[in-house]
Amino acid sequence: MPLLEGAHDRRARLVTGAVLGQRTSLPASESAHVTVVGGGLGGVAAAIVLSEHGVAVTLHEAGDELGGRLSSWPDQLSEAAGGTPIQMERGFHAFFRQYYNTRNLLRRVDPSLGFLMPCDDYPLFGPNAATESFAGLPRRPPFNLVALVKRTATIRLRDLASIDGDAAAEMLAYDGDDTYARLDSTSAAQYLDSVRFPAEARRMLFEVFAHSFFNPQESMSAAEMLMMFHLYFCGSAEGILFDVLNAPFGVAVWQPMEALLRGLDVDVRLGSRITELEEPRDREGIVLATDVEGLRTIVQSNAWIGGTEPTWRADIQSLESAPPFAVWRLWLDGDVRPDRTPFAGTAAVGIIDNISCVHRYQNEARTWAAAHGGSVLELHAYALPRLVQRDVDRVKRELLASLHALYPETATMRVLDDRFLIRNDCPAFPPGSIGRRPVVATPTARVVIAGDCTRLPVPTALMERAVTSGFLAANSFLEAWNVRPEPIWSIPPRGVLATLQAWQRRRRSA
Repeated sequence: MPLLEGAHDRRARLVTGAVLGQRTSLPASESAHVTVVGGGLGGVAAAIVLSEHGVAVTLHEAGDELGGRLSSWPDQLSEAAGGTPIQMERGFHAFFRQYYNTRNLLRRVDPSLGFLMPCDDYPLFGPNAATESFAGLPRRPPFNLVALVKRTATIRLRDLASIDGDAAAEMLAYDGDDTYARLDSTSAAQYLDSVRFPAEARRMLFEVFAHSFFNPQESMSAAEMLMMFHLYFCGSAEGILFDVLNAPFGVAVWQPMEALLRGLDVDVRLGSRITELEEPRDREGIVLATDVEGLRTIVQSNAWIGGTEPTWRADIQSLESAPPFAVWRLWLDGDVRPDRTPFAGTAAVGIIDNISCVHRYQNEARTWAAAHGGSVLELHAYALPRLVQRDVDRVKRELLASLHALYPETATMRVLDDRFLIRNDCPAFPPGSIGRRPVVATPTARVVIAGDCTRLPVPTALMERAVTSGFLAANSFLEAWNVRPEPIWSIPPRGVLATLQAWQRRRRSA
């Protein structure tokens, strides 16, 4: 099997490919139409694949721009900041190298992926000047994890005796449905308790990981966290480092993507919020590619969707969104130290979760910073505690205090302008929820679901889950119409210790 373009992991696998006898496109004599509700990554991925294969597509997006949670929109800075037109967006997004399907979608508008800039490090800052770095680690598991543990100052040789080896080995033994069956009802916090890592190592290396996916460890499934460990570090040889966009999302991705869709004759309808739908007839279909709230609303408003399966409908209504998160972008009158990386994570230093030096990677911010001798920083706080999530002034005070503590050179800088957002539309993954999360197929024929709340047969998360689900949604129609599906790639489905761990469990239970 050929290696996927741009991949380093030779164990990357083709999950869905062409079957002998399938057509490359639907002929005009067999017209078909699919309605896609939602213009984020999942909906756009489905719309592009379907239209490329001869299917007529109508794409409805409630916002004024494509992109969903990754959209950007026009804005203008204050006179104090120069009055410059800008594109504002909802924050930093990391394009990991194991996002195979996301990268294949992006190649539709930039075959060379020239708009992605590699980040050479992803440092973590903790209390008392603690730091961690992911630069220079081996790519291949388990050597990457061994090297990280060996060089970190948070785990000493004597600490290893207190760590529960069987529990720790779960990080290298992810095994799909088996991991969820055993550990989905356990919280990420309970799992980390069972491993007995030293407190500082737990904060710096593991708790920050769960928080980065918008879910606090106390209310996140341990199985979901272990799947993410597997995807980003313990199961992929692509490494933990990532790329970032060198321009705003709207400029780099969504404007070209909209042009591509319209060039494929997709009927793109922006500002079109859909709640009620007609049941599709033969050779019609619907892709529901909304956030959790949108999906609940549509299913609630259309009794015919899953109408024969009340349990499925109840499961959809039980889906939850993660706690709110905050994004605060600051235009400052001075620059940070030259050694500051484009992106840095934080752990246990207040509500702040990361700091982005936007002017170090995004061309629009770089141009502004050069013209004004300043910098553009972005502060994120995920899974805000209930006591602070409604107090915007408190959120800002705490974020600014953490910035000044971690980047002391900013303490004397003036804020020339800022943009502050609080949103709560990311999916939650609470313990015991895997059985209620929807798969792509629904009980109603010709209606499918795409988005990062879905449960997929391959390890995925965030952008990659959204795109992969969109491809799978499109493929469900193409395969029914005997048309060649979109190739779908995945990292290895099981961890390097999965077979050994399964054998040991069988032996103990015998």
